[in-house]
Amino acid sequence: MTDQLPGGPEPIPAPPPAKHGWLNFAIDFGPLLVFFLVYKFTSGGSGAFAATAGAIKGTLAFMAAIVVAMAVSKWKLGKISPMLWMSGVLVIGFGALTVWFHDERFIVMKPTIIYAAFAILLLGGWALGKPMLKYLLQSALEGMTERGWLLLSRNWGLFFAVLGIANHVMYELIEAQRMSFDLWLTIKVWGVTALSFLFTLTQVPVMLKNGLAVPEEAEG
Repeated sequence: MTDQLPGGPEPIPAPPPAKHGWLNFAIDFGPLLVFFLVYKFTSGGSGAFAATAGAIKGTLAFMAAIVVAMAVSKWKLGKISPMLWMSGVLVIGFGALTVWFHDERFIVMKPTIIYAAFAILLLGGWALGKPMLKYLLQSALEGMTERGWLLLSRNWGLFFAVLGIANHVMYELIEAQRMSFDLWLTIKVWGVTALSFLFTLTQVPVMLKNGLAVPEEAEG
């Protein structure tokens, strides 16, 4: 008898991660890169107004890009992951606030809320013995044991907690005018992305030790 998630039949197994690796990357990081590029190319000039105008244009592009990413995910992958849904709702919500109030602070606040929400969800689930990362990723890692999913949930929960704290510290520095929005954006796009990749690599041994299915071509 096979285990099934409560509330419905067992989901259709996801394809091997490598098959759509580039597409997953584009869906996850493409909208943020669009924001960065639009902001950089439209915030020329001096003064706070020029930077704010660039942030508004970048935010509008970001909102459009996240909608496109969700549509592409549904079209090409057949689903929109809960993580992408949550990110999309917050991007559009805080994007609307940014445009309405012409205030860059909403852009900086958004990642803290996203990181905190994921940290609470993952660590809370781990404390209760529920591998919430498995449900968020919709079983994207084939063959992973429940213990493996629990370990990944705990580790990623701690990682998101650290990112949330770091982002809040940068928000406070910006408020105190000890850090620029440009520097925060550069760290967010390049630093956090690189750090996420490095952290993902540190989790590979955990996944392999806990049943992750390796594609046949990788075994040969």
